[in-house]
Amino acid sequence: MILFTMVINNFKVENDKKGSLEIDESLFTRIGQEDQEALTSLYTLTHRLIYTYALSIIKNHDDALDIVQDTFIKIRSAAHLYEPMGKPLAWMFTIARHIALNIIRKNSRSLAYNQDALENNSSFSYVEDPEDKMVLQMALKILSEEERQIILLHSVAGFKHREISEVTGLPLGTVLSKYNRGLKKLRTALKKGGGYDEQ
Repeated sequence: MILFTMVINNFKVENDKKGSLEIDESLFTRIGQEDQEALTSLYTLTHRLIYTYALSIIKNHDDALDIVQDTFIKIRSAAHLYEPMGKPLAWMFTIARHIALNIIRKNSRSLAYNQDALENNSSFSYVEDPEDKMVLQMALKILSEEERQIILLHSVAGFKHREISEVTGLPLGTVLSKYNRGLKKLRTALKKGGGYDEQ
């Protein structure tokens, strides 16, 4: 109930994540040499993060899963081009973002926001708690893309605000203000019983 607790309890999150995710950048070299075990290790470490990030952009569970798959296919084919810079997640998120934006461009009509479909979609496979699913669905409906990314990366992936700033390229002050603004929107919407009035 991380998301639900975060929104309801005066914006306080008890994050049980154990620090930052450390990715051994030599995995990319090994993947570039067709090491399937290295790809499996990278996938195990990061697939939930990529899913969370993709979902924050595309707002559709099935498409987010497709983006995860396509991202790892692209990583497998481009790993030999990866240059260690200490920011492997930023590189992976860039790949996922390009894939997501291509899907949006190709299918802009079919991906138009459909509130009924979203409300009836209970298939967010990485979110097991029913209350968290409710908050996630609300976040997808009422928050801007950047607010969704920041809140989901913080609450689901356990990223610190500084890390979110690094992987998204947003200034830390912007991350903090959008995080607080997004939480306020969610809290207001929950108090209104799920309804939300655009401001």
